[in-house]
Amino acid sequence: MTSAIAKATKTIVATGTSSGLGFELIKLLLNSPTSLTPSTTHLNLIFGARDPNRTGQAYSALSYPKTDHILSILPLELSSLKSTASFASATLERLGPEGKIDYLLLNAAMSDGTDKAAKESKSGFCEAFVVNHLSQHYLVHLLEQKLIDSATRIIFVSSGAVRRVTDPSTLEADLKVGSGVEANDTYAQTKFLNLLAAQWWRRRLEGKCKVVAVSPGLIPNTGIGRGSGMKLSMDMPDAKSVEQGAKSILAAFTREDFPSDGEQMFLTSWGEWWDKQVYEKVLDRGLQDKWCWGRKEIEEREGLA
Repeated sequence: MTSAIAKATKTIVATGTSSGLGFELIKLLLNSPTSLTPSTTHLNLIFGARDPNRTGQAYSALSYPKTDHILSILPLELSSLKSTASFASATLERLGPEGKIDYLLLNAAMSDGTDKAAKESKSGFCEAFVVNHLSQHYLVHLLEQKLIDSATRIIFVSSGAVRRVTDPSTLEADLKVGSGVEANDTYAQTKFLNLLAAQWWRRRLEGKCKVVAVSPGLIPNTGIGRGSGMKLSMDMPDAKSVEQGAKSILAAFTREDFPSDGEQMFLTSWGEWWDKQVYEKVLDRGLQDKWCWGRKEIEEREGLA
């Protein structure tokens, strides 16, 4: 691949692009790849999806210059660590030794209570813990060397709901299967862990990859609240459309005005770098290390070793 072609093509590996914000973001990029960089004309997209056929049909139905882009939709069930490992392996095979990942988007999330366990999980934590935090954290581990070789920008889609976690010491008990914690609280707690992971990876990959977290805002029409019983509507204060939320995520791909303080890497839906006091509990390095398990520890705790 010549340098001119490489510069014109950007590769995105992503979770959570089958519907909602992720789908809207990719739809935008397929029709306007220069939204990433002025020189980008082609996209190489590798997505994980629970139902690749249905997701493929949704993208096929879109109107965009299909000959300009490569779209690969691979099986991924984030409630299964084995499926996550298979997706990572298939992604690396698809890229080949010379292929690079320009952007890794970690967007997948679910809103559900603690009554369900993840598939084949041995650690005793609920499905939302595995989907919203552990599997995507594990995916970064599995792709780590390729990410370093590519100087990838890693985007964690977070939420302002992390502010509702006032006592992280309860997380161990609260996120176990059958704890009785309601979906609305479980969502905030698992997104809190997801933001811990963003900070943990920022530290680990400092000088090698750029790690950004972003809150798309309150988006009623994505379906994220289905399992929580929350009634979200556009009449709520600060509610934004799906298109607006997708543009907030896109900003995390393109912004270059990073604060000098590396811990201030959380972008708001209104375009500002959030003050660290808003999410100060996430900056506890001991807490980051407690919940952001190493690859070997994940595989041992989850019975994958």
